[in-house]
Amino acid sequence: MHLAQLNVGRLVAPEGDPRVADFYAALDEINALAEASPGFVWRMVDGESNNATTLRPYETDPDMLVNMSVWESRDALFDYVYRSGHMDYVRRRREFFLPMREAITVLWWVPEGTTPDLHDAMKRLDYLRENGPTPYAFTFRQYFEPEAPGSVL
Repeated sequence: MHLAQLNVGRLVAPEGDPRVADFYAALDEINALAEASPGFVWRMVDGESNNATTLRPYETDPDMLVNMSVWESRDALFDYVYRSGHMDYVRRRREFFLPMREAITVLWWVPEGTTPDLHDAMKRLDYLRENGPTPYAFTFRQYFEPEAPGSVL
């Protein structure tokens, strides 16, 4: 099994605004860092660029961005997020994104070779927000091991 992750964030300003210029300028570097990280498997891109910034999980919210990726393990994802150059941008998230009261990140297991679907990922985030962490949708803090082979996730 591999670990899928989805995170969302509402920008403080639209692309092109100086307040988010550093965020957009760093995307290629941070994406390359992810792809070079041990345990990286896949990340979502929009097909027109090397990132997913044109994809919108909510049609009515043009400032909400989405990011999704797959990793070999929780440790591999954790190391990339919190123990690499990516952490410099995690520390700066309040410069680029508005605070949100609800969960912005969801994790779940997918069979190796599976590419997660954005619609399914958003359902898992909604489920996490409504029900809390379960094996279906969880967080780094409240984590679940993969289900036994043959079980339904």
